[in-house]
Amino acid sequence: MSHTRTTRTALGVAVALTLAAVAQQVTLVAGLGGVLPGWQPWPFLLGAAPAWWLARPRWRNADLPGPLRRALRGVRRIPAPAYLVTVLAAAAVAWAVLQDHEPRLGHEEAVYANKARSWADGSPDAGWGSYRPPGLPALGRLALAVHDDVGSLRTVALLLTLFTLVTTYLVVARWTTPHRAVVVVALLLSGLGFLRRVPEFLNDIGTTGLLLIVVFLLTRAQEVRHSRALPVAAAVAVAAIHMRYGSVGNLLATALAALFAYGPRAWLAQGRRLALALAVLLVGLLPHFVHAARHTGSPLGLILWAGSQANRVYVGDGLVYYLAIFPYRLAGDLGALVMAGGLLLTARALRARHDGAPVTRRRVFLGSTSVLVFVVLGLATDGEPRFVYLPVVLLTVLGVEAVAERSGRWARALLAALAGLAGLTTAGTAQVVAHGAMPGPDRLSRSVAPVAERLASEGPCLLVTGYEPEMGWYSGCDAVTYAQYRRMAPPPGTRVTLVLFEHGRLQPDDAALARLVAGRDTTVRTIPTDGALGTATTITLDPV
Repeated sequence: MSHTRTTRTALGVAVALTLAAVAQQVTLVAGLGGVLPGWQPWPFLLGAAPAWWLARPRWRNADLPGPLRRALRGVRRIPAPAYLVTVLAAAAVAWAVLQDHEPRLGHEEAVYANKARSWADGSPDAGWGSYRPPGLPALGRLALAVHDDVGSLRTVALLLTLFTLVTTYLVVARWTTPHRAVVVVALLLSGLGFLRRVPEFLNDIGTTGLLLIVVFLLTRAQEVRHSRALPVAAAVAVAAIHMRYGSVGNLLATALAALFAYGPRAWLAQGRRLALALAVLLVGLLPHFVHAARHTGSPLGLILWAGSQANRVYVGDGLVYYLAIFPYRLAGDLGALVMAGGLLLTARALRARHDGAPVTRRRVFLGSTSVLVFVVLGLATDGEPRFVYLPVVLLTVLGVEAVAERSGRWARALLAALAGLAGLTTAGTAQVVAHGAMPGPDRLSRSVAPVAERLASEGPCLLVTGYEPEMGWYSGCDAVTYAQYRRMAPPPGTRVTLVLFEHGRLQPDDAALARLVAGRDTTVRTIPTDGALGTATTITLDPV
């Protein structure tokens, strides 16, 4: 096959797969995604990308059609902040729409919600462990002071999302251009891994904004003469750790990447600023170290304890997970395509890293940070997309830069196409989240929440269940697992209820249940539910 025929065929394949990807997103937006298995879109763009690359001789240096040039001039005349407001509005709309599909708090959300309510009114903090960071419950405490309901807590999630999106825009606009920054923000929002957690009261998205500020300040410390960015970066790192202890892994990877990209001498040359940053970090974490030493006997005990909570089967299974889902399951096929471009740009920067150019060194830093975050977190804990939002952002930044630099005269057109397709994909991804990801947790909560509400009590009460955070939130009682109950003695006067679901988890068999009851008088109730766990049986123990 001749070269001309190859490029012609590649162009036809590229156009066909791209149109298929657009049509698929339109189908999802229209609510017809049920035709796809599990509402999971096909990665057409991952096939279109190499085809477009092979077809480059046919389009890269071609002149843009006149109407397209005029349209692009009109697009450029609109200020970038106006586009940013549009993306933020899309995030708020997605947040609001998705609330109806998962209206009740899930397991992790309820843990932080219980702690926030405990600080507000002294109620039990069911499911809470000292290894969890205080930042999110502190924000939840403020929200509950405004209005005591799930909506207030979920509003915190929206504010954290908007904070991270605005932070991403401001940081990327300094690294590149404001319009490219908008493209990055739109791509970030469109990814399934990110949008899935936008509606939830969790700390991962907000922490990502703080970590991105740290990364930006480190680049500024090297690129701006006599910059005072290092001490500020240390202060922001302290805030990130208090928001999520898992930030330590991200910060470790970032520090290693900074040493690799800029060299130890560049950091030692910071002299007093580096010493001040280390002092700020130590002073900021001193209360945490004291608290950890009291609870665990070691200043690092709580952070190590948090890491030990990982549900990994073996050391490194998190890394295997990230390799298996990278990059499609992290960001969808559109975001995955751009992230792959970011890896390629990192490789080019590594080859040219000795040229001394600030942009080259920055790209090496951002790319190596991304890779090291996957490695460090993959070895230290189990894998989840929400743990690795920082490398998703950084690789997206590099990927947008790669598209802009490798597309010739079509750079602006392709960036505009990326932004437009990201907007369409955001609407489609919201449908995937609503109909593909949320029904499972919602079916679970339709069993747990009604039973918990039936067991609410005016006096001290304790629920023994495999769903302790959710049962605690919706009942107002304290709640523990069966394993925890075997090791404890409830305070006198506490009403103890064992909760068993037809299809529940972590429940005792008949012999173990008999030992727990130990011949005490009981009150047994059956509570039907329409959720995934089926009928609940509650066994209330009469006081001793």
